[in-house]
Amino acid sequence: MTPEERLSELGLTLPKVVAPLAAYVPAVRSGNHVYTSGQLPVVDGKLLATGKVGAEVSPEDAHQLARTCALNALAAVGSVVGDLSNIVRIVKVVGFVASDPAFSGQPQVVNGASELLAEILGDAGKHARSAVGVAVLPLDAPVEVELVAEVV
Repeated sequence: MTPEERLSELGLTLPKVVAPLAAYVPAVRSGNHVYTSGQLPVVDGKLLATGKVGAEVSPEDAHQLARTCALNALAAVGSVVGDLSNIVRIVKVVGFVASDPAFSGQPQVVNGASELLAEILGDAGKHARSAVGVAVLPLDAPVEVELVAEVV
């Protein structure tokens, strides 16, 4: 089954690439790797939530927002390589979680991104990862995800 077929099976579609907020591009290919810029939980040009996880945003909602970030990151990779079948594997994911000072569940939030990548890409979606708590993210987003993909 292709990644696109898995997306369809999950009831998802690859979104249009989110426009950059500043002077950068959504993804860059260097050799057989694609590096994405940080992707926010944006759907149809709108940020889905704002605030800190553990305060204004629940960990469960943040987990879902991380899935949206990962889907946007896949769209950015696809904009560079075309078909998602050109992804050999996801090498690294970095998730940033805007966290209330008392919140320490960043890994569980970023699992949303990791789980989605595995659902869509199978074993090729398994990756190394960092989950980092931060004070604030652009636009007061709760979560941001970037990734490195090996491609053909």
